[in-house]
Amino acid sequence: MTSKLPFVPRTPCLAGQRRGFTLVELMIAVAVVGILMAIAYPSFMEQVRKSRRAEAFTSLAYLQQAQERWRGNHSDYGALADLPGVNASTPNGYYGIEVTVSVDPDQPGYTGIATAQGSQASDGTCKLLAVRMTRGNISYGSGTADMDWTDPSRCWAR
Repeated sequence: MTSKLPFVPRTPCLAGQRRGFTLVELMIAVAVVGILMAIAYPSFMEQVRKSRRAEAFTSLAYLQQAQERWRGNHSDYGALADLPGVNASTPNGYYGIEVTVSVDPDQPGYTGIATAQGSQASDGTCKLLAVRMTRGNISYGSGTADMDWTDPSRCWAR
């Protein structure tokens, strides 16, 4: 005895039915993704540069502590080579660190400047980050080529 399965006819694809994407649809999707990337990428890179500033802030804070330790044992502030543990660049190399010490014995002080290097050099108005100690008063500054000591909140967000 043979059992017969019911006959199920296969329906061929009709001419009006489509399968997959056309080249035009694919190119539209690529264009939309490209436009979104063109808008999002600069904002993303600005946030990356902003986060890398933390490395400079940390190094300058460490410089301040090292200067105060040095001053506790000496009559003036120390140059970069005098300060143990303070390097000429930040740990990942995004900033170079320079120290200028006041030579006037009546006004002891120093200026520490972090200068953006490499990919961080495109940081716009925050290429330079600085801390200055004069007569026991600390001030913060930033700038592109010249230091601006009047608006520290631009780059030194608290």
